[in-house]
Amino acid sequence: MDTLRDILDAAARGVFPPADGRTTVVPQACARDAGVVAFTAHSVVFTDEDPRWVYDTLDALDCDALAATMNPVFLAAFMERTGRTSETIDAMLVGSPLPGGPPLALKEITDAGHPRIRYARGRRDDVRAWTAERGVLVMGRGIAGRLEVSVEVDEGVRHRGLGRLLVTAARHLAPEPLWAQVAPGNARSMRAFQAAGYRPVGAEVLLSATARSTGCSGSRS
Repeated sequence: MDTLRDILDAAARGVFPPADGRTTVVPQACARDAGVVAFTAHSVVFTDEDPRWVYDTLDALDCDALAATMNPVFLAAFMERTGRTSETIDAMLVGSPLPGGPPLALKEITDAGHPRIRYARGRRDDVRAWTAERGVLVMGRGIAGRLEVSVEVDEGVRHRGLGRLLVTAARHLAPEPLWAQVAPGNARSMRAFQAAGYRPVGAEVLLSATARSTGCSGSRS
């Protein structure tokens, strides 16, 4: 069976699970992260719970089978069974690395107490962060050890293209495909990532352990 990392790596290359309306259950890559990633007509649930429980719970839902893994009833049951929490359903985007240097000046943050680094370390491993004028770029390893990016732009300089420049810069810094999670309602961020060449490939829900300090250094991906 493919691991979650195998599935994500294939999706980054444009190779997706079959659009057969089915759900695949795979083990968590580490104790920190469980959840769902949904592609076109195929979902992947990553959890250390009994796969039979997943399938039985999905079968009992009165909803479109193609949307069952993202149905609030299933997600609520998933969180209750695992004792986990979740924040939102995100669009899942990926961008390929780019050659050369980034298109704007960046300075790496070395202060481990910086608020953006502290926040990111609750969700990712191997976190690195850079500042640009009025913006912050953060990269680290998240679900199944994949490389993920997030950015923050000061309110006073929004709508001026800085977000697009930052997420473009991240592709120049990345040695491998770079993933981003964006709330679908955040149209501004969606436009910035897509303008920077990131491709939407699916949706995801991350279920986080209550103790967010639990990292993925023992990844099984």
